[in-house]
Amino acid sequence: MSTEPVTLMVARRVRDGRYHDLLAWLHEGEQLAADFPGYLGSGVLAPPPGDDEFQIVFRFADEQTLDVWEHSASRRAWLQRGSDLFGQPHEQRARGIDTWFGNNDSTPPPRWKQSVAIWLAFFPVSLLFNMLFGGVLSELGLVARILISTLALTPLMTYLFIPLSTRLLAPWLTAAPRPGLRPAKSAVSAR
Repeated sequence: MSTEPVTLMVARRVRDGRYHDLLAWLHEGEQLAADFPGYLGSGVLAPPPGDDEFQIVFRFADEQTLDVWEHSASRRAWLQRGSDLFGQPHEQRARGIDTWFGNNDSTPPPRWKQSVAIWLAFFPVSLLFNMLFGGVLSELGLVARILISTLALTPLMTYLFIPLSTRLLAPWLTAAPRPGLRPAKSAVSAR
């Protein structure tokens, strides 16, 4: 079993317009998971306009603590209570950066695309944080400012903004290079 944090990502489609019922049920599941040892956090991402697929993320300290929660009687009862609210779910586990880019079924995007997606999430959130709190934090020393900003921004980036960025950029991140496009030869190598 792994000793690094593990994330379980579940996609569930709303059945028959039961949006609010499903949302309440998903939040109940978050509260349930929070009672288990090893629970590190969770979140629910609502579908974009025109879609009906919710994303829910559960993060645990390691495989063992996730397994205990996954196979618990209380989780089985929760799943049973919500079974008429959603269609067939899709679940996947991921570790580390895999939680943001791809899964075991696909090849992750090139690192440069991953970097762009992370930067596109990080820059505006970091800028906004500094605009809102920079004045207050300017009274503190450098180490304290960095400590506070990273403590505040890391969970937001990990659970909300980077997953949102990668979801919005998914077509670009997973796009295969176009055949026939080759880098131009430099004038030196063409001679």
